[in-house]
Amino acid sequence: MLNINDTIAAIATPPGEGAIGIIRLSGPEAVGITNTLFKGKDLSSQPSHTIHFGRIMDGSNVVDEVVVSLYKGPKSYTGEDVTEISCHGSGYVLQRVLQLCLQQGGRLAKPGEFTLRAFLKGRLDLTQAEAVADLIASQSGSAHKAAIHNLRGGFSEDLKQMREQLITFSALIELELDFSQEDVEFADRTKFYDLIERLTTATGQLLQSFRLGNVIKNGVKVAIIGKPNAGKSTLLNALLNEERAIVSDIAGTTRDTIEETININGVLFRLIDTAGIREHSLDTIEMKGIERSMEAMNKADVVVYLFDASTSETEEVNTRKQELEKNGVKYLLVGNKADLGTHASWEDAGRVTLISAKNKENIHRLKEALFDLVAAGAVQQEGTIITNARHYGALQEVAKSLAAIKAGLDNQLPGDLISLDIRTCLYHLGEITGEITTEDKLDYIFSKFCIGK
Repeated sequence: MLNINDTIAAIATPPGEGAIGIIRLSGPEAVGITNTLFKGKDLSSQPSHTIHFGRIMDGSNVVDEVVVSLYKGPKSYTGEDVTEISCHGSGYVLQRVLQLCLQQGGRLAKPGEFTLRAFLKGRLDLTQAEAVADLIASQSGSAHKAAIHNLRGGFSEDLKQMREQLITFSALIELELDFSQEDVEFADRTKFYDLIERLTTATGQLLQSFRLGNVIKNGVKVAIIGKPNAGKSTLLNALLNEERAIVSDIAGTTRDTIEETININGVLFRLIDTAGIREHSLDTIEMKGIERSMEAMNKADVVVYLFDASTSETEEVNTRKQELEKNGVKYLLVGNKADLGTHASWEDAGRVTLISAKNKENIHRLKEALFDLVAAGAVQQEGTIITNARHYGALQEVAKSLAAIKAGLDNQLPGDLISLDIRTCLYHLGEITGEITTEDKLDYIFSKFCIGK
């Protein structure tokens, strides 16, 4: 069972040495426990949202000189009394201060328990709480932007408006049931139908944003494939602007996949350099590399098919293009070694980017083409972008419920049946924000947070 009446403590900064490390406490005894260890001002008599310099003492021994930040509930992150002890960033010092806090009656916090308490105390709803974890994990500008939007309540406000409008009509329809013998109609069916249309459109837009949201949150997997000696490793090095992969004139030099990341216009791209693909090889290790190349291609969000523009025939490249289109793969055709001249008029072939990976010519054009293929314009859009699979699943159920309500209105079903569908829709909306939830679901969601948050 969840216990939110005791005082929890944890190290709130990442492992490893640093200039500063923080121990966070939250609960009814947070100030008292800290005050017992702290030699300086009497923290119990100090106003909230103040900081105080002093020492942490273990009996008569000085453990560290620290700064204590004091936040008194309910105006704190968790809604409870909170203290944060800023120590020097030694792992030994942090562990020792934490142990002293536990000896004074604190309990080691579980993963995500500080944010869980913020949710249970009404400081955050569930979408905002999950946005905290997304913000911590953000590795690009677009991921940061989406997390901040949700943390500030942007998504919550969208859902709140949907719920309020549905609840209003639900109340009117249920009121009709109380006067069923008098055949009265309190809910204007025309306005209600218009509302369901608007909510269906809004829900559809949120669902469509999940594809982009998944790209923002997890990055785009890009498999660089092509024949041996097409210049795949040279291209990877050019994109990264560093010598990451071994480059050689010997065919089959790359034996395994190499994965690195780059940030293009705020979107993370995970580049996978693969072994050159050819039909026959007597080298067992090379064949294993080719197998992994095909596997990487099948799992990729985007395939960059690299070919030697100075020697490759149009027919050969078109064959590969047709294979990619048949498999429904997003792809870019990239002609390398354009500095040596081109065998055909590749610029007229359509959807071909000509580069020289060796000379780093037109690499910027390739980066622009990658970005345009997956996120052009959309990543700059304002408003909510769904990045959470749990939200996506609940919104799918909301869409089904809205469709059922609309069908009920079309078929002029009685109010009690329509009311049931409205309640189902409200239930799934409440699941997203945490107004409808279970302890098991909370344990699962917050277990994915880091300890100390």
